[in-house]
Amino acid sequence: MQWKLEELDENKVKSRLGEILKGESQLFSEKEILRKILNSIDLTTLEGKDTNKSATELCKQARSFHSNRPDVPNVAAVCFYPPFAALAKSQLKNTGINVACVAGAFPSGQSPLPIRIAEVKYAVEQGADEIDMVISRGRFLEEDYEYIFNEVKEIKEACSDAHLKVILETGELFDLNKVKLASEIAIAAGADFIKTSTGKMQPAATLEAFIVMLDVIKAHFDKTGIMIGIKPAGGISEVEVAKQYLLVLETVLGEPWMNNKWFRIGASRLAGRVLEELLKL
Repeated sequence: MQWKLEELDENKVKSRLGEILKGESQLFSEKEILRKILNSIDLTTLEGKDTNKSATELCKQARSFHSNRPDVPNVAAVCFYPPFAALAKSQLKNTGINVACVAGAFPSGQSPLPIRIAEVKYAVEQGADEIDMVISRGRFLEEDYEYIFNEVKEIKEACSDAHLKVILETGELFDLNKVKLASEIAIAAGADFIKTSTGKMQPAATLEAFIVMLDVIKAHFDKTGIMIGIKPAGGISEVEVAKQYLLVLETVLGEPWMNNKWFRIGASRLAGRVLEELLKL
């Protein structure tokens, strides 16, 4: 398959974003927007100091939103490293909250592909409903696009029935043309979602990368009728920023994507802040 970079006018992307952000949702009230944000969060901890106790506490927090307030939705998923998948699966049984695992040499991707595939298979066997993988940014920057296609394809096969979110790490791709191409390759190779960032480097999620990724999803849908999900992650800790992402999503893709089947936010601090705002209404 032939892959090539196309020239995007980054100033036009920024200008377009500016116009979108002057507006407001045409579909949902403030309360509905907050509920959608909370219900789309992948509550996340990805630290070397994570323990069974801290993982259990995060699962408890994930369950608490709806159990403490039946009028409030739960988050969409919890996200851990693979050793915590089985624990999380047992903690979240019958809650509707999914277990996501980063796997495949997260966050660098710098490990032989067979080892990365083995880690993905382990996470799925341990109960992961979703896998968040990283592409090999070094290979991408060397323009070895076929390698990127094949690694996503092989990891997708290793996922079995688990959904695959492909992390582009947009801050390491350096420009929006590369973000667009990486999105196209990931989708062609079988990604169920495309995701901005690991949250382990800066810049993490940006609205500029997000809208370019949305445009690729829209073009794919217009061509094939197949919906692909999207997940901004990294640095989205303020409610107002999360609202901006939802507004851009509404503008580009519309209501069908505005639920946690097709939209997620990776965050560790955002959920509590959204809940505080919800309880004021």
